[in-house]
Amino acid sequence: MSDTPVRPGRPTVRKLPQLPSAVRGLAPAPALRLSRPSDTWFKPALSVVVASAVPHLTLLVVGRLDLIVYTMAGSLCALYGHGLPYARRARAVAGVVLGMAAGLAVSLVTASLTGSTAVLIAVGALLAAVQKVLCDATRIGPPGHVIFTFVSSAALFAPQHLGQIPGHLALTLGAGAFAWLVALAPALVRREGPERRAVARALEAAAVCAEDPGPRNRNAADPGPRHHNAADPGPRHRNAAAAAVHAAWQCLLASGRPTPVRRSLERLVVHAEEAFVAPGPGPGAGTADPERLRAWAARTRGRGPVPTPPPAPGTADELYGIDAERAVLRAREGRRAARRALLRRLGPGSPLLPVAVRTLIGCALAGYLCAALGVGRPYWAIVTAASLYQANVTLSWNRTLQRTLGNLLGVLVFAAVLPVSRISPLALVCCCLFFGFAAEALITRNYWLGSVAVTPMALLVLEFGGAHPAGELIGDRVLDTVLGAATGFLAATLVTNRRATGRVEQALDATDRARAAAERTVADPAVAPTERDRARRALTASLVELREAGDTAAGEWWQRALPEQRLLAAERAGHRTLAATAPRRGPRAHAPSIGAE
Repeated sequence: MSDTPVRPGRPTVRKLPQLPSAVRGLAPAPALRLSRPSDTWFKPALSVVVASAVPHLTLLVVGRLDLIVYTMAGSLCALYGHGLPYARRARAVAGVVLGMAAGLAVSLVTASLTGSTAVLIAVGALLAAVQKVLCDATRIGPPGHVIFTFVSSAALFAPQHLGQIPGHLALTLGAGAFAWLVALAPALVRREGPERRAVARALEAAAVCAEDPGPRNRNAADPGPRHHNAADPGPRHRNAAAAAVHAAWQCLLASGRPTPVRRSLERLVVHAEEAFVAPGPGPGAGTADPERLRAWAARTRGRGPVPTPPPAPGTADELYGIDAERAVLRAREGRRAARRALLRRLGPGSPLLPVAVRTLIGCALAGYLCAALGVGRPYWAIVTAASLYQANVTLSWNRTLQRTLGNLLGVLVFAAVLPVSRISPLALVCCCLFFGFAAEALITRNYWLGSVAVTPMALLVLEFGGAHPAGELIGDRVLDTVLGAATGFLAATLVTNRRATGRVEQALDATDRARAAAERTVADPAVAPTERDRARRALTASLVELREAGDTAAGEWWQRALPEQRLLAAERAGHRTLAATAPRRGPRAHAPSIGAE
């Protein structure tokens, strides 16, 4: 990402800088370091407890705790969508429930038709690859594909008959419907809660950036060097601010029709943009006040009225562009374009294809290796391998360390709590609910810490079908963890994704072409309104594609550096062009100057 302040004019197309292909440092300490908990850690933690407690206790009353594995598949859907506005969350969680039921159905049918371990492992690896790609393509977010893979892989190795499948799927769908209600229940209290939190994060990140903008944006009188210093936190702060502002715009665009609260939130995001696009003193710099940004963030995050900021340069044009983009995205043509874009992400030329191959090979190798060594539950190895795959090899290595450490410590916790869980069925249910809450409460500090709670919960689920020897469970889990982590990381290093950055360059070029075409429609008064509408829709589609390309390529190893600031500049310029091409009514009958601040 360039350290030079971005001007609103048309970005110059240029090749991205080449990163060295040497292996980055794989030190374990940063991967295991604890971070601050998420500001919303309690939301998925409480949601999954409430969504699980009702089905668990119902089955306890009727004496059918052996069916908990099927209701748990639906209850775990309550973990998804907590960062989404409620209108989009309703659709997303419904899709998660249906996807969970579909994966479970494939596993149950396969388990009822064959007992071949080789076939079951192959189906499990294939399901894991499909679930990984679908979650990445739809950006369903944490916990991503891991929960899907955990449920479908475990069901593959559970005894099953065809006649039982409809009833088991009904339990999953029933628990999933209740989880959907739990996920949407906060909307009754605070309708714009997700949008407010997203904007508050953007303001906080912008405040940090305004305090330390980096070497190129410091005072012009400063005689210090202008080259990039790896130890300088400025570029990192600007990257974080760009990501937070982008996430806030995404949340607001998906939130539905503008309300007075959302309009105030949009104005706050414009101020956050101004703070990191040209932060700090100096020529062309912004005038952001970090303390004022933090004060706005605190009030935005709270339960009182959203602050109303003073107009920032370019606010009116940018907000009108946002409205135009929102309208096009909600129109029938916009929805069709979104579906076509999703199909392109899943097509033969998709940059997600290497990720699918990586997941398929890693999960299959892990499962077959464990089966060859006589492990009775190779699905644990499949889940371990599937959980490792992140945006790049370095992050996959970090997740390998975290998963291994967390699972090894988790089996010790399981050994300590097993006698307590066997006191009574109610004690077993309470232990599972406790570890479900603990996992979500701790996992935002670090993945390994959350795994310490996830591991005993996964082992305790087996106790609902009957007691198992503790030594056997612990031994299998340790072996599956080590083998799954080793083979999974091996696949991550062997299968690389070289398509991602090329797609970013293509998306940037396509956005420049679409914006130039839209600008020509504004400059030519003889252009028909229908042609202007088509140009506006094409520009909107290119902006959506640009966001998706940047998200896909961010951090992928063996790739060139991403021009994150240039990506944001293209989006802002696109919004202003959308404002110029949108139909005018009332006092805004004139088109704003494209690129004007």
